[in-house]
Amino acid sequence: MPAMLNWSAAAEATKSLTDQWKANEPGGAVIGFDAEGIRFAQCGGVENLNTLAPFSCHSVVRYASVTKHAFCAMVLAHPDLISLEDRLGDHLPELQEPLASVTVGRALDMSGGLPDVRECLSLLGLSVYTETQAKDLMSFVARQTRLNYPAGTEISYSNTGYRLVETVLERKGAFFRDFIRELAHSADASFDAPDVWNDAVAGLVPGYWHTGEKWQLSAAGLHISASGSLTGSAESLTNWLRALMRGEGRLAGVLEKLSANRPMADGRMNGYGLGIRQSRLGDRLFPGHGGSHPGYKSYFLLDPETQSGFVVVSNREDTNGYRIALLGMAALLDLPLPTPSTALQDGLYVSESGPDWLEVKGSVVTSLDADETVYEESNGWVSSQSASQPVRLKMDGDNIIGEVGHAPRRYLPVTPQTETMPNSQWVSPEGARFDIEDGHIVMGVGPVRHRMPLKPLGDGRYLFTLYDGPWTKRVCLHQLNENRLQLVLNRARMIEYFSR
Repeated sequence: MPAMLNWSAAAEATKSLTDQWKANEPGGAVIGFDAEGIRFAQCGGVENLNTLAPFSCHSVVRYASVTKHAFCAMVLAHPDLISLEDRLGDHLPELQEPLASVTVGRALDMSGGLPDVRECLSLLGLSVYTETQAKDLMSFVARQTRLNYPAGTEISYSNTGYRLVETVLERKGAFFRDFIRELAHSADASFDAPDVWNDAVAGLVPGYWHTGEKWQLSAAGLHISASGSLTGSAESLTNWLRALMRGEGRLAGVLEKLSANRPMADGRMNGYGLGIRQSRLGDRLFPGHGGSHPGYKSYFLLDPETQSGFVVVSNREDTNGYRIALLGMAALLDLPLPTPSTALQDGLYVSESGPDWLEVKGSVVTSLDADETVYEESNGWVSSQSASQPVRLKMDGDNIIGEVGHAPRRYLPVTPQTETMPNSQWVSPEGARFDIEDGHIVMGVGPVRHRMPLKPLGDGRYLFTLYDGPWTKRVCLHQLNENRLQLVLNRARMIEYFSR
């Protein structure tokens, strides 16, 4: 028997968070819906700080990575052009190994080990604001000869697979923008998919981030790709998701295929499907996905059993759409929320070898600069309950053991270090360079020359913090030998530099 739906409790639960969107600040919209239609809609804040027009369910935003499931629907709709079992190199002959042997399915389900282009650019010293074009980015990927990890052995979020598969389809004459406009029209939705940030989009509201002192307009220079190009309103996304759950006509069985678990190389199942991840409440799983562009946040969470769901969109950087949707679903179905855990001892940890590091602060675990809240499990274990960044850890004496991204990990506490890197100059085959000067890494030129202190972790590993507009990134510098090192972030672990 379908669960009883308590829409008043769901509305009350989400309102406790949306009420924080003040009338003179950027805001957002939250919609609760089922097969009968919209059950409640809450809006707060403004869609534009210049006009102070209130945010509404019709305000058009960037959905960011909520795009992914819609693009995967396009992939499934073209079996004559591409298969999930195809090697990327079968369609993109310029790719080198091992990237060429990554399958389309692994490129889309986050198990391919493909380095994320945007984080690669950060490690080359290029700002989030630096403009890049699709052709040049494809050439950059084609020059790469390393994965983050062997395909199928881990899960780590990356947008690059979507960029590559979109390139395949475009070379065969199939374009995401055309596909989604047509499909959305049949679902009574209105979508667009611009290629770059500065493309004109009807009704698009600005996105904002807070400097700590004031709100500022967001921007990004990266060619967006079908990993995150979709735009639309909260209402349009709701109508689309209702049609997807109904599964009629061209959408028959699509949601089930998108949200199905996929196997890792060792046969274990991965909770990240094709642009959709599974979230747990109690003993049940709910398909959904989030999105994050500078100044925009979005999330959706579905319950196909009751044909209900939640949509969250926002034009402010600090919105936690996942938290809002999860609160709504828990209240709607009277399910328990997971309990955040502090079973891990606070501190900074590092692997016995290699660049892997971990920081614990309360119930937040940061692995290679990717943050996840961890929740209580039995026998001292904690889990992120995240399909896109799975973490399962426990204390082992003073050490931490378990898995990150489904891969085994063992971390040791970082002890005080006196190790320093000698002053030196380093260059990348891509033309980037930096200097080591008196315990600092110095990147950039002129007024954007940044001097960042290096924190030693031992055994030729150091952390430094890179500030880039709305983003703060902690990078691991890992010295491989006297003349070679790599800079490492969670989504890009293969950018190398050589001593001059």
